[in-house]
Amino acid sequence: MTRRAHTVYITILTIVVLATLLILYLMGAAYYQVPLEERYFHLDHQSLKPSGITGHGLGIFGSLFMIIGVSSYMARKRYRFLSRLGLLKHWLEFHIFLCTLGPILILSHTAFKFGGIVAISFWSMVAVFLSGIIGRFIYIQIPRSIEGRELSLNEVRAMQTDIQSTIRGNNLLSGESAALVENIINKGNTENKATSRSFLSSKFFFQSKQIRTLKLLLKRDKLPKENIRKIISLVKNEMALNRRIVRLTMMQNLFKYWHVAHLPFALVMLIIMVIHIVVTITFGYRWIF
Repeated sequence: MTRRAHTVYITILTIVVLATLLILYLMGAAYYQVPLEERYFHLDHQSLKPSGITGHGLGIFGSLFMIIGVSSYMARKRYRFLSRLGLLKHWLEFHIFLCTLGPILILSHTAFKFGGIVAISFWSMVAVFLSGIIGRFIYIQIPRSIEGRELSLNEVRAMQTDIQSTIRGNNLLSGESAALVENIINKGNTENKATSRSFLSSKFFFQSKQIRTLKLLLKRDKLPKENIRKIISLVKNEMALNRRIVRLTMMQNLFKYWHVAHLPFALVMLIIMVIHIVVTITFGYRWIF
């Protein structure tokens, strides 16, 4: 998938979610705002109540979307032969799309009335949805290959170059400028060892200041603009790789804790959802069938 095609893909998924929200709001806002004890007399009650033709359908499609979203993404991660059917990050985006659209439909299915054992499934779904947002944030912080595969620490380190040797080889820097470059690099390498450090490290606050100082020193050495750009680019690239190394280990640790919260809630939600469906069918609710 090209970058333009991917942009169109994400745009379409976003439009579908927003359009669904708008349609559901226009369709049911007046009904959902009526107090529970008065809804029976509302004109849309027979259609929008959880067992109504529309409400029941929303529950069915919402549940299907969530089941498909979870199972397809898990299958893509587990079975190697599916790797030929698109990048993992595209499957994740489709998983997020279905698992966002599903809860929206199910929320309308409940008619904003929560009670009984199904309420446990609903609030578990809310917990899964919210933890999914947090998980997405953690996921995008972890350096990945173009295929969406998580990079190992060794792979990220392999991207680093011996910048000090490269700059010394040019033989153009003064002692003060070379020392500043080495100080920036050595500081980054030292902080890489403290993998549990937060993003509030002084390293992240002062890098811009260090770059400005380095530019001034390089200009004072009267280097050609092309050499200045090359040296600044090398230093910035080294800084970015140092940040990725620190971020990789920290986010990997956070991801382990995130699974502890996300997966149990997902299992509770799915188990109670299945129970709810079985009970509904047992009591004769067949929707349009």
